Amino acid sequence: MQHHPDQPDGLFPLDDLLPPRADGRGGAPAPAAAFRGSPAAVRMLDVREIHAEPEAAASARGREIIARFPRARVVEVPSHWRIPGLHGDEGNAARWVRVKTETLVLGVRKTFTVRPNGRSADWIAPGPSNGCAMACAYCYVPRRKGYANPITVFTNTDRIIDRLGRHLAAQGPKPAPNQCDPDAWVYDIGENGDCSVDALICDSTADLVAAFRRWPTAKASFATKFVNPDLLAYDPRGRTRIRFSLMPTGDSRLLDIRTSPVAERIAAAGDFLEAGYEVHFNLSPVVVRPGWEAAWTGLLRELDDVLPPAVKAQAAAEVIMLTHNRDLHEVNLGWHPRAEEALWRPELQEAKHSENGGRNVRYRAGAKGAAVERLRELIAAHAPWLRVRYAF
Repeated sequence: MQHHPDQPDGLFPLDDLLPPRADGRGGAPAPAAAFRGSPAAVRMLDVREIHAEPEAAASARGREIIARFPRARVVEVPSHWRIPGLHGDEGNAARWVRVKTETLVLGVRKTFTVRPNGRSADWIAPGPSNGCAMACAYCYVPRRKGYANPITVFTNTDRIIDRLGRHLAAQGPKPAPNQCDPDAWVYDIGENGDCSVDALICDSTADLVAAFRRWPTAKASFATKFVNPDLLAYDPRGRTRIRFSLMPTGDSRLLDIRTSPVAERIAAAGDFLEAGYEVHFNLSPVVVRPGWEAAWTGLLRELDDVLPPAVKAQAAAEVIMLTHNRDLHEVNLGWHPRAEEALWRPELQEAKHSENGGRNVRYRAGAKGAAVERLRELIAAHAPWLRVRYAF
């Protein structure tokens, strides 16, 4: 009999790996989402218009989302990637934040590729969303969309979970420790979005956390800049790693638009650890500018002063130097030119080859290497308990 790539190799019973369905066909109800209806959540997402593929709108999750935003006008679109008046409309650059606040896209994920990574995670999972309601000036996700980057929610989360269960079954137990994790296969479930913000819209994040809770050889992982207390009720039982992205407060105020304050992200770490998450940090992106070393020293001292001993005992960090993009630079000039004074530094940057053909720039090799080494020295001096899993 021919072996199918999604067919497990018999190391785990498939029925034990697959979680309860996320589409209403069995399984425990999602935890109550008290924060989702709060004024703070409404400020983040005050949806007035929903662009929906017909299949997405007709699905159980699509109907749930549309009912959640009863004031929104629903517009049928043939593809979530090509929406007239949204994607490719240069005038939307000036409405960058308003579009993120008031517009939502519903689509159906059609590809379920699980890609190898080896840095932050062993594998990049097919994500439940694309885009974000926050507006970080350096974000890479909008580079392919053009002038607008609201959240696109994929309504077939159950298919994503099925694919991950089969992929995990085919891997078997992790054969050896690596920088991603000593024991578990780590799957990044939020490469192109923020799972904490997605949880304001629907239960996709809750479904994924519940799935990994049942998989003893795997961990979910996602980075976030948004503190959503609803996630504290998800009961991950150590099988989900949340990575709070951090940068100095001054940089964050300029570049991390619409995110939770850095101090709030740091303060949340203890609560999330107590709720059953593994808590790591992304020191990202590191922006080289006048005074950057003193600013990062201040952040590291704050971490050392504020974090509980239990968080420090299990914490690890990823250090990611800024990578920018010429097309995004042009978009930012239309809505937030001050950010580009820090991000666009031609005297320090060089072209970087992108897998998808983007015109990216990064710090020149010598300058980048020196900055990474300097940040490692600062971590050793001011937060020696913080293990650096990788830096690039």
